[in-house]
Amino acid sequence: MAEPEFTATGVRIGKRLRSLTRAGQVRITDGRLELLTSYGSEIDSAPVQAVRASKPWFAPEDRALADVNGTRYSLTLGEHDPAPGKPGPPSARRFIEAVRRAAGRNG
Repeated sequence: MAEPEFTATGVRIGKRLRSLTRAGQVRITDGRLELLTSYGSEIDSAPVQAVRASKPWFAPEDRALADVNGTRYSLTLGEHDPAPGKPGPPSARRFIEAVRRAAGRNG
């Protein structure tokens, strides 16, 4: 298996007003986005070309939205990237950039 292009752990993943996991994982590997529970079970996945990642209006800096297979997920990542060598999820902005980069979109 190839090295993941993007990995975030400790991510809160929700659908509408319901929380699906408070310590989930988000991975981009081989051009595919995966949303996983804290136990590694798949919540949803899709090719990154079919995923839309965005920043919700009027939301804290640590929030991102991901439309995967027609379902909108709310992701709560870190507000800032963790210091080098320190644990913690990357910023929401870095997630959005990683999805666009993996899909071949610039900006």
